[in-house]
Amino acid sequence: MCTSDEILQQLESLYPDAAPALRFRSPYELLVAVILSAQCTDERVNKVTAELFREHDTPEKMLRLSQEALEKYIYSCGFYHNKAAHILSASRDILEKFGGEVPSTLEELRTLAGVGRKTANVVYAVAFGGDAIAVDTHVFRVSNRLGLATGSTPEKVEEGLCKVIPKEKWSRAHHWLIYHGRRVCHSQRPDCAHCALAPYCRFFHQG
Repeated sequence: MCTSDEILQQLESLYPDAAPALRFRSPYELLVAVILSAQCTDERVNKVTAELFREHDTPEKMLRLSQEALEKYIYSCGFYHNKAAHILSASRDILEKFGGEVPSTLEELRTLAGVGRKTANVVYAVAFGGDAIAVDTHVFRVSNRLGLATGSTPEKVEEGLCKVIPKEKWSRAHHWLIYHGRRVCHSQRPDCAHCALAPYCRFFHQG
């Protein structure tokens, strides 16, 4: 079997321009979009936020909405009740604890109401250029199948990826794995026949 370096070289060559699919203009917009993206497609989130952010693109403006009013905006993203509560709580925290600005460290991001490890990692890496690997469903699946990092929880996979990927590549590798999961290594029917990583893949060799 190959080394993690060979897998990473292949991923980088396949997806040199990999970038976030969510549309945002500020760290706050990214934070809201990532909260909405849980178990929802980025395409759907982008449609919802295009409307939502026209008048509610800051914590102050977001908090002018009642939870019921926000739920109407984000209904199509699913789990709208919990997501609306999280967005409003995080917005309140940003105003009351951080002077209206989204905090720029992982530790502070994780203190925001409704912001878990994955959301904090995405915002830290994408909005602030930090070194972090966010393990979503694509990263979790592809990492385990390739054997790049194995584990039964996102935390275990994140720990494994951080050990085999150079720190300066953490954020980019996150996007390479997402692209591969979306385009080739699908959840139900992975396209192994057309996968450039098949020769390196534990899942493929196990049949």
